[in-house]
Amino acid sequence: MLQKVIKTLLLILFISLSCHAQKNRQLSNPPKYEFRAVWIATVENIDWPKRGEHDSDQQKLDFIRILNEHKRSNLNAVMVQVRDACDSYYARSVEPWSEFLTGQQGKFPNPFYDPLSFMITEAHDRNLEFHAWLNLNRATFRRATSVTPDHISNRKPEWMLTYDGQKLLNFGIPEVREYITNVVLDIVKHYDVDGIHFDDYFYPYQVTGQVLRDEATFRKYNNGFTNIEDWRRNNTDLLIFQISEAIKKNKPHVKFGISPFGVWKNYSTATPEGSRTQAGQTSFGHLYADTRKWLSQGWIDYIAPQIYFDRLHAKVPYKELSKWWMENAFGKHLYIGHGVYKIKTGWSLTEAPSQIRLDRQFPQIDGGLFFSSKSLTENYGGFQDSLRTDFYRKPAIIPAMPWKDNIPPLAPKKVFITRNEIGNPILTWQPGEVASDGNENTYYAVYRFERAEIPDFQRVDKMLYVGRQNTFTDSTAEKARGYVYHITSFDRLHNESNTSAKATIEYGEK
Repeated sequence: MLQKVIKTLLLILFISLSCHAQKNRQLSNPPKYEFRAVWIATVENIDWPKRGEHDSDQQKLDFIRILNEHKRSNLNAVMVQVRDACDSYYARSVEPWSEFLTGQQGKFPNPFYDPLSFMITEAHDRNLEFHAWLNLNRATFRRATSVTPDHISNRKPEWMLTYDGQKLLNFGIPEVREYITNVVLDIVKHYDVDGIHFDDYFYPYQVTGQVLRDEATFRKYNNGFTNIEDWRRNNTDLLIFQISEAIKKNKPHVKFGISPFGVWKNYSTATPEGSRTQAGQTSFGHLYADTRKWLSQGWIDYIAPQIYFDRLHAKVPYKELSKWWMENAFGKHLYIGHGVYKIKTGWSLTEAPSQIRLDRQFPQIDGGLFFSSKSLTENYGGFQDSLRTDFYRKPAIIPAMPWKDNIPPLAPKKVFITRNEIGNPILTWQPGEVASDGNENTYYAVYRFERAEIPDFQRVDKMLYVGRQNTFTDSTAEKARGYVYHITSFDRLHNESNTSAKATIEYGEK
């Protein structure tokens, strides 16, 4: 009996010390402005929809669950894959429905719905930016079980390159570039997306024993180039520029971003502008994607390099590569792509948290993205817990892009305060007028200060609410305290109003 009592007392002591240590450990200092996003992959049903789940209502419920998880983690954007292999997850498309959505390519959702429209609405309801993520080059998937007769690979076989068991669009053909641009424009024109997002697949990663047979296209459309590799890079340049211009012309507020393979070029005496890495393949040399050029020319608004390497990597160390991107972002936004899926395959549990701490030391890094969604929703290595209890415990505002919009919205007005049944203040306000550039209030932030405090709107700890509703209940208010509430507004490109609506609760007010 005595031994059991001692064991119990020791267990209580251990729990007490653990809780004390947890309570007093040094937490990070979350910034007010930070892009926090996750890739939601649809290809092979990686994240959504669940494999074999073809009922539309269940798909909707599952997507809502995913968004709710990420909203609880204070993420503020999602990159959702809506084109896997010249297919689609949206109704307004010239390409067939994806087999990963309905089980068979070309088959309509049942009951019918438009997944993209649904997903955008649900994301915006939670004040999450929605970036439509498209694969550019893949026409057929290596393990595809169905390809429709009217699929582009069957309608236009002369547009195809065959490489490593799959068909790819041939960027060297002008009509192919026009086709891809129109696919993007179908989304931009018909859906309320916040961004268009491409991954690292341009020309294919090199596979031993495989040869890319585009010599005939080179001879026909060489545009004066004598080197086929320079020509391929120019094809990709032409495509990115064409898409960039089309987006700006049709909806200038829509962001355009690329998530390339992490290494643009390795450093050498011949290429001193490259990163001090030793990657086996590079974006410039093997994928024919001159992403650095696209930034320098202002064709894209953000870059999200996939730096899926740990800090101690022998050939591609994380810090060295992220530092190179900081020096080569040319004033555009830099979001680091984190390979947190590797937590399940050997990454140290401290690696991803350490990378976030490192990122936050440098103002040139505007935030990060995580691959992929289930790495967070399944809480690999407790990483989602770390976001919620530490790094992302407070909400953050997506950094503004002044080259797209630098006019702030007008502040909300006429704040009313009532009380709920237990006495908590309920703030309700009216949206501000339309700003000089036509932008309306898209969402709001509520700040709370003590009566004698000088308002400091950079203090994240004073920001109680960020969202699209024009009402907020302060459940943490103390009844005998006096507060001053300030409500500011943001437009859809995250410019904050210069002034705020204000409401005061006096000391002792019941």
